[in-house]
Amino acid sequence: MIDIEFVQALIRMLDESSLDNLELRRGGTRIRLSKSPGGTAVVAEAAPVRSLTDNSSPPSSTALPAPPEASPAAPSPPVAAAPATGLTDITSPMVGTFYRAPSPEADPYVEVGGTVAAGDVLCVIEAMKLMNELECEVAGRIVEICVENAEPVDFGQVLFRVDPA
Repeated sequence: MIDIEFVQALIRMLDESSLDNLELRRGGTRIRLSKSPGGTAVVAEAAPVRSLTDNSSPPSSTALPAPPEASPAAPSPPVAAAPATGLTDITSPMVGTFYRAPSPEADPYVEVGGTVAAGDVLCVIEAMKLMNELECEVAGRIVEICVENAEPVDFGQVLFRVDPA
């Protein structure tokens, strides 16, 4: 379910920015906003996506990063191959705070050297008052955890490096 205040904050941020289009996927829902005369705001149910967003601070015009491309229909995938090393980079699908465990007293989801299967939860990213579980897209072994617990992360920032099985 989409929080109307969240959508209104997105609209305000888009109005105040130099961006023309904005697309966001959250919990199986896709929100697409456009300033262009032919564009309309669209909220459509999509295939289930396990990553959501949460941040304890109220939205501001600096909360959204500039998209890597002008086209909102081509968001960057959360997994990108690192061809030079043969490793797969798992990147952040959003701006937020990186957490290795579901709670401060819980064990981390994964450790360096541990094996993961496709669909295993790797971490939680807190953004826009939502906790988003980031699932692994490939099976393999965790080679590197690139971010410290409770650190802020940017869209597209490498979080994990996985050696595919």
